Amino acid sequence: MPDFRDPRHVIPGTDIAVGGVSVAALRAAMDSGTPTSATLTEYYLRRIARLNPALHAVITVNPAAAEEAAASDSRRASGSPPRALEGIPVLVKDNIGVTGMPTTAGSPALLSAYPEDAFLVGRLRAAGAVIIGKANLSEWANFRSTHPTSGWSTLGGQTVNPYALDRNPSGSSSGSAVGVAAGLAPLAIGTETDGSIVCPASACGVVGVKPTSGMISRRGIVPISPVQDTAGPLAATVSDATVLLSVLAAPDPQDPIDERSVVPVSLTDSLDPEALDGARLGVWRGGSAPAGAATAAVLDMTVARLRSLGAAVVDPVELPDAEKIGDPEMVALEYEFKYGINAYLAWLESAAGFSGPGTLAELIDFNKRNADLVLSRFGQETFERCEARSGSLTDPDYVSARRLATSLARTALEEPVASSSLDAIVSLTACPAWLTDYLLGDHDVFHTSGPAAVAGWPAVTVPAGYVSGLPVGVSFVGPPWTEPRLIGLAYAFEQATQARRPPALAATVPPAAR
Repeated sequence: MPDFRDPRHVIPGTDIAVGGVSVAALRAAMDSGTPTSATLTEYYLRRIARLNPALHAVITVNPAAAEEAAASDSRRASGSPPRALEGIPVLVKDNIGVTGMPTTAGSPALLSAYPEDAFLVGRLRAAGAVIIGKANLSEWANFRSTHPTSGWSTLGGQTVNPYALDRNPSGSSSGSAVGVAAGLAPLAIGTETDGSIVCPASACGVVGVKPTSGMISRRGIVPISPVQDTAGPLAATVSDATVLLSVLAAPDPQDPIDERSVVPVSLTDSLDPEALDGARLGVWRGGSAPAGAATAAVLDMTVARLRSLGAAVVDPVELPDAEKIGDPEMVALEYEFKYGINAYLAWLESAAGFSGPGTLAELIDFNKRNADLVLSRFGQETFERCEARSGSLTDPDYVSARRLATSLARTALEEPVASSSLDAIVSLTACPAWLTDYLLGDHDVFHTSGPAAVAGWPAVTVPAGYVSGLPVGVSFVGPPWTEPRLIGLAYAFEQATQARRPPALAATVPPAAR
């Protein structure tokens, strides 16, 4: 197990261990002059160089990172007021556009695609962040095959779980979660269509926020669904995730947020250690029913702790017909992906001079022509199913599937919230990390992301416990635009439990615990 007192695990010029770093501590240290953003960025770049060959969490290092850090130091030296993320290194998932770097979604088909900054990356820059690199991901955000291996991409290789290197990090924001967990960057951006932020956050022992659909601009992100796609923060703590979410949440005139919404000005005001006292919470056990006894015990301990902290807990609550959401959701996503990826590729050609595959059909053909490389681990059955759809968002079959999926998801969540007057629904986020297996694919015993993902509701996952040394997270889910309340609940739970511990970077779990 790494000794985090080792100088290699301590931020230079400080006594801050990288396993317990926070944005607030880094800002305070830089304000005092040690470290500078340049030395901090250099430290993280060296850490990536040392650990990434084993972790495969970072797909590309930003060649301009040192220059961006120096510019932040110059600004601080000039006496300008420090911004929210002044000089803080951030990893960005490699399906999000960053100027000067390829945006590949892990596929060599997009290796020559160099789009400009996504809207959210502009927000990061305006807040003073240093883009240190692009995070590896499940290729095409885990939407290429019906039998994939999460965390694997042709360009980035297999991202591994830092708690046990033979275990899977879950997907598709695998590199973003692992990068934060292993201390390759203090913060990271992931994206989610259904589970791709919260599941890797749970498996890798970090905090993940899947915001209300529309809170964060989707412009500049390789798409799956115009309905369910969202970016979101991954961080070691709720407070750091909240700082990052506060930066990312902003209206984009070219990707309008629902006019009924009001993005909070400062989410950090929600960090209340007493937020659970008097809260009404419903426990959804049905989503994790397949869990083994040791995993189920994490939920039992969570419920007991929530009660001890003053929450009124309704245990259990049912989400009616939640098991029916997945089928119409998948049909809708197949139409949406074909529509979205064809539009994105056309935009790449016109806006960024991209000369690679121009349609989903051409992507499929590219993969076939490069099958020994691209299809070496799993196929492209999902691509082929999407291509067989019309790709029209006015197709009656699409409209019917999307309407049904959304109705089922919203009813499943709204019914218990209304009937029991709940502030939030609580559940285990996902099963512990499984062994990475290219023959059998992912062994995803359960995950509970579906209802919130399809309904567009926000979710915050926070570390809750361990099974055989592997992290398990708990999710707080609430109605649209209730991020301040959910953040408060998650923060209060985190502060009371202090469940997270840095990963061991062990080869595997202890033999007796298998």
